[in-house]
Amino acid sequence: MITPLRVGAVLAALAMTALLAPTAAAVTDLELATRWAPIHYQDTDSSDYDADYVTAVDYDGEWDTLNNWEHQDDSLARLTGTAYYSVVETSTHWFIGYSFYHPRDWEDFPDPFRQFTHENDLEGTVLTVRRDGSQHGRLEAMVTVAHSDFYSYVPSGSTFTSGRENVDGALILRDGRPTTRQEAKGHGLYAWNGAEFPGGDGVVYYPGTAEVPSSGNDRSVGYRLVSVFSEGGMWARRHSAATFASYGTFRGDNGKPNSANAPWGWDDGNDGSDIPRGMLATDPAYLVAQYFAGEGTFSQVYTRNEFQV
Repeated sequence: MITPLRVGAVLAALAMTALLAPTAAAVTDLELATRWAPIHYQDTDSSDYDADYVTAVDYDGEWDTLNNWEHQDDSLARLTGTAYYSVVETSTHWFIGYSFYHPRDWEDFPDPFRQFTHENDLEGTVLTVRRDGSQHGRLEAMVTVAHSDFYSYVPSGSTFTSGRENVDGALILRDGRPTTRQEAKGHGLYAWNGAEFPGGDGVVYYPGTAEVPSSGNDRSVGYRLVSVFSEGGMWARRHSAATFASYGTFRGDNGKPNSANAPWGWDDGNDGSDIPRGMLATDPAYLVAQYFAGEGTFSQVYTRNEFQV
């Protein structure tokens, strides 16, 4: 139920937007996501390097996630670079999410007790971008998802400091873009640390046209951006039994069953009961306000948030 108090808060937030960013030109979610899309360093394991390529959840042409492990080997041509994005906003900030999908979370040793591997894998990051009056804003912080932990980073010049959670490191920008890195096999996602890939082989993905790596050591591969909120897409299918075993958890029967999560299922295991599962995507303003200090003017009232509609 929308109360008069809630309506008043939203109207006040909209008014603040006009005051804070009077010269900002209108910008679409795709334009924002394209501007801040990371250069993505994906480590690969030579024992099955294409199992580390990022791709779409429906890379095999359908949304049945119980066969994605099996179909991964069918045709490398289908493993085109893809990242999912979402944008929610307050009067002071945009929160831009990116997630990278792999058909397998895998190991290079047998897993007979299904403890270390699972079908489907989606890990990612949320950027905090200040609406400073420029068209695309100013990047101030990044939180990444690595398994059951979140990690916090800030770029040079940001006022954000450690809050309830410690800042884990610096966010390196290349050509004005944030940089991210993902492990081979398990695919935990962190800020890129500027180092070479472990073992010397990996794929570097750039936002652009979707491409398939030429090998496990391809340093320039394009990935496309797909909205989480696209018609018939991931969020629209959140109640689909073909795709999800439960809310925010993909169906999977290879390795440990039903073990991969959509953004609204991401969870840090020890950041407090007031930050429940999924909040990094669905209520990032609150999470960021708790994780960091030194944010300055920072609204937690959403002017637009499709996760909460």
